[in-house]
Amino acid sequence: MKLDFDAPPADPFDVFTAWFDHAVEHAGTPNPNAMTVATATLDARPTARIVLLKQYDHRGFVFFTNRESRKGLDLATNPRAALLLHWDNLDRQVRIEGPIEQTTEAESDAYFASRPIESRLNAIASDQSRPIANRDALEARRASTDAVYADGSDPVRPPHWGGYRVRPDRFEFWQGHPFRLHDRVTYVVDGEAWNTMRLMP
Repeated sequence: MKLDFDAPPADPFDVFTAWFDHAVEHAGTPNPNAMTVATATLDARPTARIVLLKQYDHRGFVFFTNRESRKGLDLATNPRAALLLHWDNLDRQVRIEGPIEQTTEAESDAYFASRPIESRLNAIASDQSRPIANRDALEARRASTDAVYADGSDPVRPPHWGGYRVRPDRFEFWQGHPFRLHDRVTYVVDGEAWNTMRLMP
């Protein structure tokens, strides 16, 4: 989709879907659903990391993680996040900002069950973001988890593992051009509508 930055569509989700689908279909785009998630503590200390976008619709953009991780603790005290998807080979970026909510237990259960069993076992074994002495200790934790499920029972989602949904109140679409004269447009929510504004690069 070639976005008309002077007269953008009314709905930013339509633009996102077109750009995201193009990135997915473009053979040269590695991990098109990889995105930076930025959070901040109550004392305004920012942190950022890469996660995978797993679901989205008009309710928001969903990723899953250990809720006792550093990002989970940030979001418990300051429930807002900023997302950034960057498709370098397409020279495009999308920024998304907004408040965050946890997905339902059913949503978290369904996604956890869809993961490869190795990923589920690793999620159970790891206290994400907590210190550990060495690789041997980490692998020992995984071995202990394997022993629990050695009877072939289905790994159960830990209660502290689940999804977050960023409910956007601001989008920015960025299209690169030679010599840094880029196109940028923002969408800012206004009730049930979105206000748009072109930005200089």
